[in-house]
Amino acid sequence: MVAFLMSLLVTVVLVAPIFPYAKRRPVGTPFTWGEAILAATYIFFVLFWVYGVVPHHWLTWADSELNWRPDTIWFGPGGSLLTTFPIVVSAQIFRDIIATVIYVVFLGGQMWMWSWWQNRGKRAEAAAALEPVSTYGRPLMKRA
Repeated sequence: MVAFLMSLLVTVVLVAPIFPYAKRRPVGTPFTWGEAILAATYIFFVLFWVYGVVPHHWLTWADSELNWRPDTIWFGPGGSLLTTFPIVVSAQIFRDIIATVIYVVFLGGQMWMWSWWQNRGKRAEAAAALEPVSTYGRPLMKRA
């Protein structure tokens, strides 16, 4: 359990610096070769961690400490939860479903981050186009 929770914590630590960097970097600024190689290496490591290490630690924890293996029958004849169920359902099925959910959540997060990064210029333009207002919501006027 410690390895799985630490892998989730490392994921948060790896993804968190992307947001301040994106807010600081001007939109449309080209990358240098060094910046591109560094960014590609960093993102490759993050993707390796998210899609390789985190699910691996979940599967290892579920197999060892939680005992969610194919020989642990939950539903069906000889099951521990529901013995009248006509189909044999082992704990490994739920382990694999949770691993799939981990992949789907990370893929959704990855697609959201792509969209967030690509639309950061639109957000900056929208914020600049707003007329400044006071704390009471009235438009501010320039002094003559």
